[in-house]
Amino acid sequence: MKQINWTEFAYPIILSLKVAVVSSLFVLLIGGLAAWGMSRRNFRGKTLLETTFLLPLVLPPTVVGFILLVLLGKKSWIGYLMEIFFNQSIIFTWGAAVIASIVVAFPLVYQTMKTGFSSVNKDLEDAGRSTGANEWQVLRYITLPLAWRSVTTAYILGFARGLGEFGATLMIAGNIPHKTQTLPTAIYIAVESGDQTLAWCWAGAIIVISFGLMFFANHKPKN
Repeated sequence: MKQINWTEFAYPIILSLKVAVVSSLFVLLIGGLAAWGMSRRNFRGKTLLETTFLLPLVLPPTVVGFILLVLLGKKSWIGYLMEIFFNQSIIFTWGAAVIASIVVAFPLVYQTMKTGFSSVNKDLEDAGRSTGANEWQVLRYITLPLAWRSVTTAYILGFARGLGEFGATLMIAGNIPHKTQTLPTAIYIAVESGDQTLAWCWAGAIIVISFGLMFFANHKPKN
């Protein structure tokens, strides 16, 4: 049995957790604001916009990765500006893995939080407005506390989706050891190279983390 290099073993786990934490916080904010706005307003083109929001949920991750590659690559205006001002490409960095995770996790977070916001009694929100509360205060003190379980679930789903993202991440972040190699890409390479021991160890790590997340999401405290 091949001896495991524990430094090599730990890096993809640490990077995956780092990417998942950062991306889940961003996607919770972005998805929450989008869900709050869409659950409160009706306008022409709403269905088209919402369909666009949910598209990454059904597209193959490689398609999402390809689109991101075109939008963020050196030939795009975003990539061009990054090169000019920061002398740094977005592609093949851990930041690219964060962006990929945000995009693929967004539909899950958006849909979960929209359902939570829609379940809040509108009369309670109107009562808050009638006492002089602005929309931010209504959201902070009424809507979010009443929809806290949906918000928590949305965050956990976003974290788990970011942790397990493979296709889009491989397209725009690559699989560079000690730089952009996340757990899913590390497992893929380990299997390809025939290192079953390392692949099982990494698979076990991601299973334990994912199980803990889902257990927490499904746990209902006793009254």
